[in-house]
Amino acid sequence: MQIIRTSSVHEDFQLLAGQLEQELSIRDGEAHEYYAQINQIGAIPHVLIAYEDEEPLGCGAIRAYDDVTMEIKRMYVQPAGRGKGIATALLQELEKWARELGYTSCVLETGSNQPEAIALYQKHHYQQIPKFGKYVDSANSVCFRKDL
Repeated sequence: MQIIRTSSVHEDFQLLAGQLEQELSIRDGEAHEYYAQINQIGAIPHVLIAYEDEEPLGCGAIRAYDDVTMEIKRMYVQPAGRGKGIATALLQELEKWARELGYTSCVLETGSNQPEAIALYQKHHYQQIPKFGKYVDSANSVCFRKDL
């Protein structure tokens, strides 16, 4: 597996983010429209893409939440890549990148309909916190934080 650092304009990130949206639209049902509006990709300067045999299998991103905290965004691994440790490798590399940039913590939001994601974050010592930012009024949101 190879992980590259890039930005949200990378075509493989765009592809994976589109696949993530398709999967989330199924998992979230009617609530997906709300989440899609608040999770626009926009210009994210810190994006990772994981490859296996030159095939993009997973992605993740970070963007500044405040002066000391990065928010983890757009974590996704294609079904063909699941169970191979790709999500863990991406998460650890995002944390490393955040530390390199001088940040001391990470926050994130995931959905209650994503038990695999919740388990991943708990396994890597993320603590559940009150809903923050755009997610405060979101019934399906689960938010986490970790000191780096």
